[in-house]
Amino acid sequence: MKIYTKTGDTGETSLFGGQRVSKTNVRIEACGQVDELNSTLGLARSFHPTKVNETLLQRLQNELFVLGADLATPPSRETKIERINEAHITFLESQIDALQEELQPLQFFILPGGTSAASTLHLSRTVCRRAERACIHCAETEDINNDAVIYLNRLSDLLFVMTRYENKNAGILESRWKVR
Repeated sequence: MKIYTKTGDTGETSLFGGQRVSKTNVRIEACGQVDELNSTLGLARSFHPTKVNETLLQRLQNELFVLGADLATPPSRETKIERINEAHITFLESQIDALQEELQPLQFFILPGGTSAASTLHLSRTVCRRAERACIHCAETEDINNDAVIYLNRLSDLLFVMTRYENKNAGILESRWKVR
């Protein structure tokens, strides 16, 4: 199979089901943001995070492919694709709760940083927030799965907790934001 199809040479791409849309379409923008997020998670994995975070990151990358397919397919379209649902969101919440049990309560704002893996997870968190905003923007004009926005909101929270967990396990102290 060739990697290039030449079907996008005119600035259009296909949604699942074959509908052609501009590559600047809000649905395509949301998919692109989720794809970028997935790439940043792959980058975080390249820095050999803790076993707990590695396992989570691998699962999250797979779920982001589900989310991308979900966003590329309007909910009204008859399809057999898996959709992001409440079970995905509940899983994220359970992981946030489990990791937070290992951490000191947060008493102040912290500066992004620490290990290479943690710093990349901080970057992933901000990319996740951007993907969330893109999905919200898409939902203003397009029919999308409402759980997609909720999933990204919880995922950004999980990524923040994962950064703290990563730094704690590396013995890195969190840098407190100081107001001058």
